[in-house]
Amino acid sequence: MIEGGQHNGYRHILKYTSIFGGVQGLNVLAALVRNKVAAVFLGPAGMGLASILTTTMNFLTQIAGMGLSVSAVRHVSEYFEEGDLKKILHFVCVIRLWCMFAALFGLLLSVFVGYWTLAPAVVITIIGGGEMAILKGARQLHSLAAVQSIAAIASVLICVPLYWMYGQDAIVVVINLMAFAAMLPAIFAAYRLYSPRLVCSSSVIGEGIGMMRLGIAYSLAAMVGSGAELLIRWWLERESGLSEVGLYNAGSLLTVTYMGLVFAAMDNDYFPRLSAFQEVGKTNEVVNRQMEVLLWLVSPLLVVMILCLPWIIRLLLSSDFLPVVTMAQIAAVAMVLKAATLPVGYITLARGRSLAYLCLESAYFLVFVPLVMAGYRQWGLLGTGIAILLAHVFDFVMIHLYAYKTFGYRLNARNLYIIIAALAVVSAALCLTLSLFS
Repeated sequence: MIEGGQHNGYRHILKYTSIFGGVQGLNVLAALVRNKVAAVFLGPAGMGLASILTTTMNFLTQIAGMGLSVSAVRHVSEYFEEGDLKKILHFVCVIRLWCMFAALFGLLLSVFVGYWTLAPAVVITIIGGGEMAILKGARQLHSLAAVQSIAAIASVLICVPLYWMYGQDAIVVVINLMAFAAMLPAIFAAYRLYSPRLVCSSSVIGEGIGMMRLGIAYSLAAMVGSGAELLIRWWLERESGLSEVGLYNAGSLLTVTYMGLVFAAMDNDYFPRLSAFQEVGKTNEVVNRQMEVLLWLVSPLLVVMILCLPWIIRLLLSSDFLPVVTMAQIAAVAMVLKAATLPVGYITLARGRSLAYLCLESAYFLVFVPLVMAGYRQWGLLGTGIAILLAHVFDFVMIHLYAYKTFGYRLNARNLYIIIAALAVVSAALCLTLSLFS
């Protein structure tokens, strides 16, 4: 029998996972339309170029942004839990001022490294990220859902006509306009909640430096991730050309990226909620509930994806992308492990262990990059799928061991059985499709 507290905990998770699951469903639908249009009007080579430019923009944003959008959530969430409006208002000023500094740095950095055409997107993304952090920390979940929905719809309205009329020449314009479309509703919602105030004092600057300690570590970890993805795409271009980059990107898109949108549904509510708890027993309870809900949500999606992937690719992309089917199917199995790892990984961020978070993320990508390169050289795109799966096995073991040793986290027996069952079902779907289409 579920106790009242447990029942309410699951109800809360399901409620906000449903809200943001619907939003992420809209995001997935928007992404499907954008990528179908890109596949038709850009082809594999054009999608490869768009992938490199987008990854480069993310890389520059993460360098300049210094992780402020993550560390800000943690601080605002703590003040919100205390109910101290004065502290919240003061810290909102800190966030906005430091985001302006970061945006200026992003502008200069983009120009310095020769990607000045991406500078508007870098600046806009940093400013919008700060406003989104304010909304997350203040638990304005309905506003967040509205902002993300508007951004998803706007991205389609921008992407479709520009790719249709101008093809590859529109890639940079699309990246910049999509960033702008995501920033505007975020600013509108956050400014309605906390109106802008110009405050610049030694205390504001000092608090910003304190906030950056976690933020810089997160930024460095994100840079390692984006740098690793950029390195793989550059390496694939040298090995086999832009078309192969486009195929690899499509495979990652169909599994890692689209499932990542599902995982992002929990980020808006789960991270601020986890940051408010320090006690071991409560942390274990919150993490295990979140993991259980996430596993039940993603496992059926992965089975359907694996079974229907050849038709999904023809429908959402084009038959030119069929060589990536097996890679994407194997990578889909890895998403079960990601669903069982991500809620645990958030404990490190929620506790402010910035150096540990950086080391864990770096260790994953130090394993991921050579595995992908070795897998591709040995078995082509099939090998990259195997590499993604092996990297997630390593990540699962590493994150759970660290959380066990450092925070006293315990994976409960119920979730262990669910993980095993999910892996068995998804793997069975993979074996079935491989036998039918071999």
